[in-house]
Amino acid sequence: MKPLVLSDSPIPESMRDGFANPALCLSYFHFTWGPPPSQDELAAHLGPRTSSHDGIGVMHWSDWGSRWSRGEHCKHRDLSLADFCRHHETIELWFDVDPDAQLKLLWLLDYFHAHPETADRLKLRLVDQDVSSIGLDGGREWPPAVDVTAKELETAQAAWQAYRSPTPEACVNLLQTDLSALPLLKPVLLNLLSELPSASTGLGASEMRMLEMIARGYSLTNALFYRESLRQTRVFNEFEYGYLLDGLAFGRKPAVSGLDEELRTMSRENLPERIKAYKRSRLSLTDFGRAVVAHREDFSRHNPIDRWWGGTHLTNDNLWRWSPALLKP
Repeated sequence: MKPLVLSDSPIPESMRDGFANPALCLSYFHFTWGPPPSQDELAAHLGPRTSSHDGIGVMHWSDWGSRWSRGEHCKHRDLSLADFCRHHETIELWFDVDPDAQLKLLWLLDYFHAHPETADRLKLRLVDQDVSSIGLDGGREWPPAVDVTAKELETAQAAWQAYRSPTPEACVNLLQTDLSALPLLKPVLLNLLSELPSASTGLGASEMRMLEMIARGYSLTNALFYRESLRQTRVFNEFEYGYLLDGLAFGRKPAVSGLDEELRTMSRENLPERIKAYKRSRLSLTDFGRAVVAHREDFSRHNPIDRWWGGTHLTNDNLWRWSPALLKP
């Protein structure tokens, strides 16, 4: 019997046709940006379908399934995810090196920890490349699979609770523990921690990298948002890089000039118009921005900070920093 595949990325067509049926892309939540969903929201998303899933509200996990109109799986789609999984002999978890993907893996393993009958059916694929790129070269060799044991479940539960804590201290402490059960987790934690404000500049790694790129002549947002190999940070998606850029350009003392002024008042939900505004922008650094790049100025001392890092609400009065050691506010 073909396994059920859970992922946070669309499964390549070749995999769906010849390997997995069905494949579920669990993409509703995004854990690297904004306040964390409440435990009630997370439980409602993975629980059985109720009237609360109709209309506006938390979507049901099955709303992200693929090919529900085919096969016998359709009749089970209103169950909780754990009960749905019990109709499959094997459930494979395909979550790649993207930080948000690894956070979703932690979330699901924490969830399945409370459902041992389902947890016994889990296998973890060690996906060390983007899921969407698997099989594009015509190969049929899938990443290695390992059984999910108590060690994987307990490691994920500790890491998930740490990331949702109101300070980053628990995540830093995790780095001193054995994380080998989830071999992609440690580099992801380090990437996430690098997005805490720097001790010298008050900006995270992605913000600083954008300033550095603008300083070297990259005046168009396309390079900042999409050229990952050049940017060398991968925690956020393109829209979130845009929100970070907004903060750099529209604060009380901006570090960036040239960002389209319409973005100041444009709704974040108006994605088509935001994309056009970013494309119209021609960016350069202000004198203050050049001083921040040179580590002579601290951006947070002149501008409001208001963003989330996991369960930590970063503000000017609660500015946890990383240097690369954790510094309390």
